[in-house]
Amino acid sequence: MQRRIMAAIGAIFVALVALFAMAQPASADGEQVSGRLENRIDGKKTPISGVTITVTGEGFDGSTTSGADGKWVIPLPARGNYEVSIDVSTLPEGVALTDAEKVTVKTVVAPPTINRTIIFPLGVSTSKTTTIWEQAAQLTVSGLEFGLLIALGALGLSLIYGTTGLTNFAHGEIISFGGLAAWTLNAGMGIPFVASAILAVILSGAFGWLNNAALWKPLRKRGTGLIAMMIVSIGLAIFLRNFYLFFYGGDKRAYAEFAGMAGLEFGPVSITPTDIVAMLVAIIALGLVVVGVQKTRMGKATRAVSDNPGLASSAGINVERVITVVWIVGAALAGLSGVLLGFSQQVSFQMGFQLLLLVFAAVTLGGLGTIWGAIVGSLVVGLFLQLTTLIIPTELKSVGALLVLIVILLVRPYGLLGRRERVG
Repeated sequence: MQRRIMAAIGAIFVALVALFAMAQPASADGEQVSGRLENRIDGKKTPISGVTITVTGEGFDGSTTSGADGKWVIPLPARGNYEVSIDVSTLPEGVALTDAEKVTVKTVVAPPTINRTIIFPLGVSTSKTTTIWEQAAQLTVSGLEFGLLIALGALGLSLIYGTTGLTNFAHGEIISFGGLAAWTLNAGMGIPFVASAILAVILSGAFGWLNNAALWKPLRKRGTGLIAMMIVSIGLAIFLRNFYLFFYGGDKRAYAEFAGMAGLEFGPVSITPTDIVAMLVAIIALGLVVVGVQKTRMGKATRAVSDNPGLASSAGINVERVITVVWIVGAALAGLSGVLLGFSQQVSFQMGFQLLLLVFAAVTLGGLGTIWGAIVGSLVVGLFLQLTTLIIPTELKSVGALLVLIVILLVRPYGLLGRRERVG
């Protein structure tokens, strides 16, 4: 019986491999690289002819010029590593590379790729010489904005951790929920963006309530340990992420309004009106939560539950009610973070997942369970994330923030604003 099962599995595997091989494009025409040169100004695309393109690598050196339709093709002798360059001196007057670093593009022609398409971004050149201080000023503003958006998610995560002790790995999916809900209401249903954003935040709060009522409250009543609940949150995160992917796909989506707004110049700093509004909204939301936790009756009850749930319960505080309110507020903050993040990064099924590591870093850096710690840690992470691009490649910018996290935690294991606690 086992041999028959193994034989059947082997037959299925061979069939799948054969179908995959049949699905690959034929290689009769040989390997090649190609592209089309277009001048893109004000949304219009005009083919550019007579521009020289050169390909070198693997002992090969070939060139061609673009035709009347802007297209060019260079056959290659074999698959391998090649460099494709454009001769900018042959570009017509008034046309330039919008990114000066794209003069040469490194490409690999390897199985199953046969035709590799190369894109050179052409149009009115946007490059200008800036000093390192001008770059630092621009990056500081960008870092403050990004830090405020991280703070919205981090404050919600910190509140939930402080009252329940749960390290919720599904918090990133609540951030994604807010962005996707706003996009659905705005671009999908035609509701104005302001109304869509408000409804998305309300729906995010309701989603947090549902999370707690359907999953976390029953687990707490059963006495489930925090490690087991953390593992459950990882499973929930994976489920929700794939659920979003199934219904929305993997493409990034932009809101129907406020797209492509021109930046306002303030000295060396350029910032769009949407960025200014996003920063103001984030500051107001964070301020309201901080004041609410410090001054209101529910806020004082929240702090009491965070310090000692058993003692708070014996003092007459309804612990479950406090936890429910915290879940609603925390999820609403996370949803607002996703809505505002959609301006700068567009909306996608994994936008919250990509932010989650930075949210955890901010909460840990500032001090677990502390409100001001989450905010300060987020601003530090946001600033370092942007400013480190002055000396390291943009692709590695997360390294700077995480390096700061490691260094500070080696000195202060309880975080910047955390309290030293006695254990045992």
